[in-house]
Amino acid sequence: MDYFQSYSVVGLLAVVGVLFVAVAFGAGRLLRPVVPTPEKLLTYECGVDPVGEGWAHTQVRYYVYAFLYVIFAVDSIFLFPWATVFADPGYGATTLVEMFIFLGFLAVGLLYAYKKGVLSWT
Repeated sequence: MDYFQSYSVVGLLAVVGVLFVAVAFGAGRLLRPVVPTPEKLLTYECGVDPVGEGWAHTQVRYYVYAFLYVIFAVDSIFLFPWATVFADPGYGATTLVEMFIFLGFLAVGLLYAYKKGVLSWT
């Protein structure tokens, strides 16, 4: 019972967090003034009048760098606790299988980055 009680606290905290965000957005929607004018609907950037299209072209390589960072950061976040649990009795085989499944998902992400040519030096 104590095991599930700790999860109920986390679940209750998640529900309170979602309700807090919903109430904040609802209050903002009810209290803000809504007076649309053509000037308010224009694109605004740093006080300069917009020129050209509203769509900006961004480099895809920054997205790929972020993708690679997430792969390795998530990998390191989950490998250290796994190493401590692996030594506990009764968790060995199950933990080993779960970690290899997890590492398989990360390997797929790394393979995707390799196929895109991100890992080559240019």
